Amino acid sequence: MRPTLTGFEHHLTEAGGMRAGREHAARLRELLGRELEHGERELERSRSGYEHPVLVAVAGTDDGLVAVVPVTSELRADSQAVTEHGWLLVAALVGAMVEVAGPGELTAGDAGGRLALHVTGDSDAELVPLAFEERIAGVDRLRALAVAVPEWVIGDVHDLRPPIGATHPLLVAREVARLGGNPADEDSVAEHESAVLAALQPPEAQVARPHDDPDPSRRVARRILQRLDGMGKWGGYHTEFVHLARGFAGNDRALAEEVGERLLEAGLLVEKPSVGQRHVFLNPRRAADIRALIDRGVVPRDLNLP
Repeated sequence: MRPTLTGFEHHLTEAGGMRAGREHAARLRELLGRELEHGERELERSRSGYEHPVLVAVAGTDDGLVAVVPVTSELRADSQAVTEHGWLLVAALVGAMVEVAGPGELTAGDAGGRLALHVTGDSDAELVPLAFEERIAGVDRLRALAVAVPEWVIGDVHDLRPPIGATHPLLVAREVARLGGNPADEDSVAEHESAVLAALQPPEAQVARPHDDPDPSRRVARRILQRLDGMGKWGGYHTEFVHLARGFAGNDRALAEEVGERLLEAGLLVEKPSVGQRHVFLNPRRAADIRALIDRGVVPRDLNLP
């Protein structure tokens, strides 16, 4: 069931909705700012948006769609800059924008310190709220909605550019959405993993994959870490521990489960407890060791492989 109108939505409707005149600009921008401040506070809580939903605003532009989200603009460079709920909110919005705009280019920018997203293509912003609602519905302990607004309500957006890193979670989310998946759903992301990796990894990285490492345990460890790195699972996205053995067959499957435990013990992976599940992600503090193991097969001293 859709939440009742927020104060911002009520005033937007009173002003004429998408046909609101610019004489309402100051008031609507003030109210949107309050909504975004509320969203920032809510996203720090374990249950977000239950009494008052977290709001994102989206508008049509000359060349696509633009949106502002109540998370820091630092996300475009640092995938660890937002909470889990903050990331899932962004992922659902990317999915909705790509569905409406089409498979255009995604850039991220700054709107008063908050994250702005831009996707090139069709610009019918009024279609985004329903697409967003479908993607956010399955996110646990988060209530959020998207509101279509005139572009001038969002205000100035600065420094739009591609996210930093070939496999930044924002780019993973875009590719999942391009393939028809839901970037806010872990199972959907896992389903499209191979196609996303092929699309985002440069050709030289695909050639250099560690499948030919002669040591079985080290080969499995390198493949697990490479796959997680390729999917941007540095905390913005986690994966279920049981997914670490995905793609392995026979004896290698059991070996992958044991290697996963050893990677956790060594701190190359970090475990995030979830409801009835074990979720893991790559440890940013061990990025140098992880890269060395993936690229050159250099095993850290504290990693005791079976």
